[in-house]
Amino acid sequence: MNLRAFFSTFQRDLLAGTVVFLVALPLCLGIANASGVEPFAGLVSGIVGGLVVAVLSGSRLSVSGPAAGLVVIVVDGIAQLGSFPAFLLAVLLSGAIQFGFGMLKAGRFAAYVPSPVIKGMLAAIGVLLIVKQCPLALGLGGAQASSGAQAAVQAGGTVATPLGSISLTAGLITLLSLAILLGWETRALRRFALVRLVPAPLAVVLLGIGATLLLSLLAPSLAPPAEHRVALPSLESFAALRVALEWADFGPHFAQLVNPDVWRVAITLAIVASLETLLSLEAVEQIDPARRRAPPDRELKAQGVGNLIAGAIGGLPITSVIVRSSANVHAGAHSRLSAIIHGVLLLVSVFALTSVINLIPLACLAAILIFTGVKLAKPSLFVAIARHGFAPFAPFIVTLLGVLATDLLIGIVLGILCSVLLALYANLRSPIVLAQHGDHYLLSFRKDVSFLGKVPLKHYLQQIPDGATVIVDATRADFVDHDVRELLDAFVADAPRREIAVDVRHQVQAQARAARGWSVRRPAAE
Repeated sequence: MNLRAFFSTFQRDLLAGTVVFLVALPLCLGIANASGVEPFAGLVSGIVGGLVVAVLSGSRLSVSGPAAGLVVIVVDGIAQLGSFPAFLLAVLLSGAIQFGFGMLKAGRFAAYVPSPVIKGMLAAIGVLLIVKQCPLALGLGGAQASSGAQAAVQAGGTVATPLGSISLTAGLITLLSLAILLGWETRALRRFALVRLVPAPLAVVLLGIGATLLLSLLAPSLAPPAEHRVALPSLESFAALRVALEWADFGPHFAQLVNPDVWRVAITLAIVASLETLLSLEAVEQIDPARRRAPPDRELKAQGVGNLIAGAIGGLPITSVIVRSSANVHAGAHSRLSAIIHGVLLLVSVFALTSVINLIPLACLAAILIFTGVKLAKPSLFVAIARHGFAPFAPFIVTLLGVLATDLLIGIVLGILCSVLLALYANLRSPIVLAQHGDHYLLSFRKDVSFLGKVPLKHYLQQIPDGATVIVDATRADFVDHDVRELLDAFVADAPRREIAVDVRHQVQAQARAARGWSVRRPAAE
């Protein structure tokens, strides 16, 4: 590559990395806030995703960081384990498990997970995101209830309700933010160059910062208070960063290694994060103009190392994120340098933009995550899957309800079990068919026949009268159970006594006819 070509691709990667940074910054903060941890933990994960995972990954365009899809696991994991440091140990262990997945070349097994199960998992995550972010979107305060039946407007733009104190300012910011997110991709607004240049999450953040500054000047009582805004610690040097990452505050508690709940959370994280990563990789391959394929096992190793480091220094779990990756592709990225640049800019923002970041209302971040949840659980998804019939819709709903009622891992397992049972039912249903024309009978084995086929076969054989002609067509069955063959052999052995003419056609005969030039066709799967 000559110098001119290098600078051309570098400029494209620099621009793309900047765009991804502007998308990732509010998402890192919003996911950390939704997870109930310090915003710094979200930025740590974004930085590790850019500076570590991007370097080790085999994907040129994928961007990693904290994912909205893992918020549910983080919240439940911290509640279950009792502390964030104990959860960090689970993150670290999940990284080791993911690296093990990569070493065992387990990336290919993700393709066997039924798509309705994956869609059900993502839809459940969307529902939970919406439910959990609504209080922040409304600026809900304490649980002090209104004494009267009607809500009373109080000082500071709050309304006392039976649920608590709702902030009118937060509610208005949320509505405006959602309006921007909804309208930003419409054809009417995409005509404007500014809309095409500025990512929608950044527009929402700028709206929030502007509202905070404007209200602070004109109506301080209506401005979002400090507890309703991002609270990022001020870091003026790398020494201050080192203090923020002190082992006592953020380091994982290795004494929890004997806690089975830690391992359970770690396994859940490893499985769900790996699924999200591999799904994101497939999506990136489809939108990559060059259709470059990334090795899935290498990606699992890179994600594993990233989660090892994130867990060790106080970050949230990491996956490849389709929102950031698609922004990277659409911004014209050429190589993984754009993802690295986005990580560098996140690191710089920790030192240089703290005062600006702390002006962002939490309502803005809640609106971004609510919008993400709506996209994951949009009604059209339910309708589209239902139109495909009961077989895909049942595991989708089972997974969705399983995740909502229990947790992600159990919900996924329930969805897979539902898919397996439906597949078994479809495979075992009516494997043998009997057709009659006069005294001629055709007994067809339509598919592989297990021991369960013995009952219908015995029923059909009892219907065949003496003196009949019977053709047994087993050419379409690759497998016939021993019990079924034994029952059929007994019928054939007894046929001369009953003056029944029997012609049994096996798979071997079909192959022999194919070798002589006959065409053997199999029916489409039911």
